[in-house]
Amino acid sequence: MDLVDPILSMVLEIHSLVENVKANKKRCCRVAKRVNALEELLKSIKKRARSQISADVHQALRELKYTLESAQNLIRKYASANLVERILKSSSHGDEFSSINERLNDAFQILSGALQVEHRDILYRVFEATSRMREDEDDGKEDDAELKTMLLEFMRDQQEKTETILRQFNEHKANVENVLEMINKPSVMSEVIRMIKPQELKYSYPKEPFMKTPTSEVYKGEFHGFTVAIKRYTDLINTSPGEIRAVFNKEVETMKRFESPNILRMFGICVQDEDGPKPQFLIVMEYCEKGSLREVLDSSCKLSWTRKARMCWDAARGLYRLHQTEEKSKVHGCINSNKFLVAQGYRVKLGGFELAKTETSLKKMTKGKEIKSLCYSCPQKLSDINHPYSKDCEIYSFGIVLWEIATRKKPFDGCSSQQIYDKVCVEKCPEPLPEDCPDALGELVNACRAFESFSRPSAGVLVDKLQCMVESLEDK
Repeated sequence: MDLVDPILSMVLEIHSLVENVKANKKRCCRVAKRVNALEELLKSIKKRARSQISADVHQALRELKYTLESAQNLIRKYASANLVERILKSSSHGDEFSSINERLNDAFQILSGALQVEHRDILYRVFEATSRMREDEDDGKEDDAELKTMLLEFMRDQQEKTETILRQFNEHKANVENVLEMINKPSVMSEVIRMIKPQELKYSYPKEPFMKTPTSEVYKGEFHGFTVAIKRYTDLINTSPGEIRAVFNKEVETMKRFESPNILRMFGICVQDEDGPKPQFLIVMEYCEKGSLREVLDSSCKLSWTRKARMCWDAARGLYRLHQTEEKSKVHGCINSNKFLVAQGYRVKLGGFELAKTETSLKKMTKGKEIKSLCYSCPQKLSDINHPYSKDCEIYSFGIVLWEIATRKKPFDGCSSQQIYDKVCVEKCPEPLPEDCPDALGELVNACRAFESFSRPSAGVLVDKLQCMVESLEDK
């Protein structure tokens, strides 16, 4: 196999790098252990004739190569001489390991299922979900304790420097505090999606909401110490609280499969005045202080290429979690820059599909039909409205979102439907990227916008390549 030997070489390199890590040693060793388990599968593949290797295994190996490259870069980061500087620049402490471990687990599932190797049961225990999550949690606690000590020592060292570097020291101090706050702050993932009692919520109703729609008002509030957005419906259909609860309870199980730091967190629903003549229904969700991605791109805030690349990576991780479920054909269905929200630290989260059935059962249908923008439609859908919507179509839409992040412009601004069709399907000329756009990012944006659907990368490949890109830009 042309791919197996290079991948095995990368496995050896990862083991060598782990011996030199200076922080997050437990997390790095756990990655190395899972890589070592995959080594057994790779050796089994190597023994097989080329004709015995399926197309699925070929594809899995190609994606595994990208994942291992990400793992190499990540572990190299924690073995580097400028380790503390890199940690302080990173706004996603610990997230890199979650992404790598997810991708390694998926690679194991695909390869072991295809090969049915003799030692599969032994290897499975390395990737078994319950033990894997427990191991990762234990590793994280020990690594975070060591990292706290390292960061605090670094801050004390900086305080001894002269006044000429005082400004730089203050920046480091602020970054240290942000990292420590992130480590100690309760995770929204620890909250179970459920029915919420009215007394558990604090919000400013009937003061002015920060957003209004034809059927709802959205307020900023508080729930269990978390800042939340509370959607209150103003134009309800005649539905009983019992019926709403039944729909909600069914939908909760679906939402649990999409739990991710890069998918907008839903806390649940709340019914006020349930026994009164006009009960009020509230949907409680994570609050993203910067608004939608489109609003951020339209604002005057400064976004470096490193920041843009990290925002792209965040968005890709949200899409990957949606695509990578047991429902093989699960898609969002309406990817655009308004469906991504931006939280503190410019963390991007995918929204726009949570508790959709519950929300539909609460609000009245508005009159008339909204004309859906064609800006995000792939060539196949533009040419044939009956073309089945798939993950490939969604990757094209996501490519338009990446283009928006790179340019901060609106896609096909001022173009008519016919002009969009001509540019995409006839001229096959995608809108240009900025001249200073990093080559690696430009290649990914163009790959997502490829005319032929089979040329577009999967969400998993996007996650791997964007992670490598972020690491590279942060090194500069």
